[in-house]
Amino acid sequence: MDESGRTVAPPSSDDIWDAGIIGGGLAGLSAGVYLGRSRRRTLLLDAGESMARWEPVVENYLGFPEGLSGQDLLDRGRSQVVHFGVRIVQDRVLRVERKADAFTVQGSGSYICKRVLLATGLTHLLPEIPGADACLGTSVLFCKDCDARRVQGKRIAIYGRRNEAARYALAMMAFSPSVTIVTDGRRPVWDGAFDASLEEHRVPIRQEPVKQLVHRDGRLVSVAFSDGTSCDIEAMFTTRGDVFHTALAEGLGAAEDKEGQLIVDADMRTTVAGLYAAGCLTPANCQMIIAAGQGATAAQAIDRDLFEESLLRGRLPRFSVEPSGAVR
Repeated sequence: MDESGRTVAPPSSDDIWDAGIIGGGLAGLSAGVYLGRSRRRTLLLDAGESMARWEPVVENYLGFPEGLSGQDLLDRGRSQVVHFGVRIVQDRVLRVERKADAFTVQGSGSYICKRVLLATGLTHLLPEIPGADACLGTSVLFCKDCDARRVQGKRIAIYGRRNEAARYALAMMAFSPSVTIVTDGRRPVWDGAFDASLEEHRVPIRQEPVKQLVHRDGRLVSVAFSDGTSCDIEAMFTTRGDVFHTALAEGLGAAEDKEGQLIVDADMRTTVAGLYAAGCLTPANCQMIIAAGQGATAAQAIDRDLFEESLLRGRLPRFSVEPSGAVR
């Protein structure tokens, strides 16, 4: 294993892990810390796609008043997880199958895990317009709670046409004197109650199709419309929607809510025995610190579950020291 926690050689397919964590974002890493400290043989499978890596500055994670990048937060978490003995493998999991008392997790390798925690998160949908990709995380943003304070005082556009767009626009007035809704050629379909509020607070609504986002090195300058007009902006919050990465759970028959999020109980158990979920693929508010808390909750529940199972089977783990002095 190198210093970043990536494995130099994959684990043997014959290994049986107490817990397999799928996803290396804040939920998965937090769970890894707790399971590692509980001396559980834990494997963390990471495809390297945490949304946290998009964030240039995270200012609302407790303990970092000056902020830090999302990637820095992930790197710190990986180091902490490795410090407590968790094995990290860079792999994309393709399917999970239940086999007797364990799960078979299949990616480029095959892994056997007594319990599985899904921490695969979601992906926010970007507007399908030129320039959006280049501005991602810098001036095209998704989360008011995360980033509104970062862009306070700037000219802000809200991309969308549903209730969330109207709600965001009205809420952003606490952070900016200039807020515009951009519907990109689509008719607004927010509830009628929002119309009066938007009119009262004089929020402009631009319904023209968008040609492109004009930017300098990812920093927005304006929205250019197809009719040749433009709107000067410095930041855009998009409310286009999310894709929840629940396919692995669906393959096992786990239940979802009407939004497509995995249904979990207070211990982050799904409706499939032995399968847990934490973070943004559950109904929780998608915040890094909430995801980390859910990961810790799930890890504690997994540890209790394994403990109770070992008692029933008369296989309680015992602390021992080798003649060489090594702990096992």
